[in-house]
Amino acid sequence: MKSITILIADDEPEIADLVELHLVKEGYQCIKVSNGQEALQVVQTHSIDLAILDIMMPIMDGYELTRQIREQDYMPIIFLSAKASDLDKISGLVRGADDYVTKPFNPMELVARVNAQLRRVREFNQQTQASPASSVVQAGGVVIYPEERTVFLYGQPIELTPKEFDILYLLASYPKKVFTTENIFEQVWGEAYYEGSNTVMVHIRTLRKKLGEDTQKNKLIKTVWGVGYTFNG
Repeated sequence: MKSITILIADDEPEIADLVELHLVKEGYQCIKVSNGQEALQVVQTHSIDLAILDIMMPIMDGYELTRQIREQDYMPIIFLSAKASDLDKISGLVRGADDYVTKPFNPMELVARVNAQLRRVREFNQQTQASPASSVVQAGGVVIYPEERTVFLYGQPIELTPKEFDILYLLASYPKKVFTTENIFEQVWGEAYYEGSNTVMVHIRTLRKKLGEDTQKNKLIKTVWGVGYTFNG
């Protein structure tokens, strides 16, 4: 079985060493770097299965690093940052991270989140291998190509983060079906929903903006008050 390699990018050596210690105990291989530029070079030259990134790093911060990684790879990304406000967390998720952990942190919780992200990727790959070809979804002017993970709206390409793509693909695959917030979180993130999480709402908001719904009266993603969301294509 192929070993799992995790990238740890943090300019605080003691933090990187602590994360590595606990991940190695889980059987993972780790590569540690201290700035965003080094991290990008590692991604370009090694097979990385998941990245744990600090945001405030020298040379290239975690936001820019994530943007450049997303141009070439859909690996899970977890931000590990001292920036702890709700706005910081929302910004991190919107910019392409799959999860966000604040410092100071519980190492065992971080390991659990790493395991959850890797399990989601493994299950997705198994589902992809089980079906020879995923069908193209067309609804409401939206065309989704799951194999290429690309989306077009009335012929124009739409740039989505991995989680935005997964949410749109889920909703558009079942037009008119109402998905609760819990349904969406559990299917897209691959872990149990926890009360108080506004992660789905944040992603829906940015997804709607990219679909141009702030300028259109007809909403492709409709809110069913008190229940959840449905694709109105």
